[in-house]
Amino acid sequence: MPTEILMPALSPTMEEGTLAKWHVKEGDTVSSGDIMAEIETDKATMEFEAVDEGVMGKIIVAEGTEGVKVNDVIAVLLEDGENADDIGDVSSGSSAAAAPSSPEPAPSAAPAAQKPAPAAPAKDGERIFATPLARRIAADKGLDLSAIAGSGPHGRIVKADVESATAAPKSAAPAAKADAPAPAAMAAGPATDVVLKTYADRPFEEVSLDGMRKTIAARLTEAKQSVPHFYLRRDIRLDALLKFRSQLNKQLEPRGVKLSVNDFIIKACALALQQEPEANAVWAGDRTLKFEKSDVAVAVAIEGGLFTPVLKDAEMKSLSALSAEMKDLATRARDRKLAPHEYVGGSFAISNLGMFGIDNFDAIINPPHAAILAVGAGTKKPIVGDDGELTVGTVMSTTLSVDHRVIDGALGANLLNAIKDNLENPMTMLA
Repeated sequence: MPTEILMPALSPTMEEGTLAKWHVKEGDTVSSGDIMAEIETDKATMEFEAVDEGVMGKIIVAEGTEGVKVNDVIAVLLEDGENADDIGDVSSGSSAAAAPSSPEPAPSAAPAAQKPAPAAPAKDGERIFATPLARRIAADKGLDLSAIAGSGPHGRIVKADVESATAAPKSAAPAAKADAPAPAAMAAGPATDVVLKTYADRPFEEVSLDGMRKTIAARLTEAKQSVPHFYLRRDIRLDALLKFRSQLNKQLEPRGVKLSVNDFIIKACALALQQEPEANAVWAGDRTLKFEKSDVAVAVAIEGGLFTPVLKDAEMKSLSALSAEMKDLATRARDRKLAPHEYVGGSFAISNLGMFGIDNFDAIINPPHAAILAVGAGTKKPIVGDDGELTVGTVMSTTLSVDHRVIDGALGANLLNAIKDNLENPMTMLA
């Protein structure tokens, strides 16, 4: 029977996307693993792979269509022996899997023997993603999809997973929870019509928001309103670091490696999280999660927004390895080619505007992170030396924004002091 291909959830925050490009056309043979389409999420353009095989029977959503909801039907795949007459009337958004609570649509009159795919089940309130064919086979075999591990993209359950599974009694549905009061809506500022009236006598151009800008607006508004920020500031002398960096770069030149000040900052922060392990944590609603490894996110500006790719296990990596990884992540971020696992996670972030000539600023924490370091430019300033003499040094201003639910003042101060000590004594970071 025909298999409905649904708009996939390609990132944890994705609710809708743009079908940027089809790589197949109606009548093409498709095998599992083939690239079928390119889909723009709120963060990146990603390739969508086939998880079933067959012949592309009908493309429901055309190239360039925006606002396609996750689990809307985007195409129909035919199995051996089927033809386009078997498809029936399918339109975008009509999938039975669009919402777990939606009623099952009536089967089409032709062919009468076909059964629609059961609605996607939920486990602990979360959607279980499975292909329509896998859901139909599971229903026929009496399988509980919540007990099956998916081998498809992002854990999606595919045909092979249910064919190899054995029937088991379905778990009892959890008792219905009492309706919780709806949370109060966040203040979003003046309504659109009010703002338009305010500037009705002035020439302007309306710029529609893309998915990334909408996500940034929502997340940072929530962060600033819900996270109790406090701020710690330190000036850091860079003279020893700049001298050490120059020496290293001369030695690394034959290998084509050139370290930046930002590479040292990443390493210094990663080591500081090991030196102050209580600060290497995130807020998780009713608890905190404390980590063993230092996963450091770094803000990368791109056209229309930003990414925060994460360098995992940063405390274990050499400066040259961090430099190469950061360059690769930044390049692919600007091309919007990062996979979700490369920009999701981390406990700590760095936002460096020094290359833009900014002396200092306060950064907004990106939940669930507990802190973010705002880095300004290194500038020449008069300094009183240890001997009391006035001298000139290169000084960089830093501001640590801290989530007070996770990190208290003294711990935050110790963390920033550890970052400062690492940067002012760069050779110790190689020990």
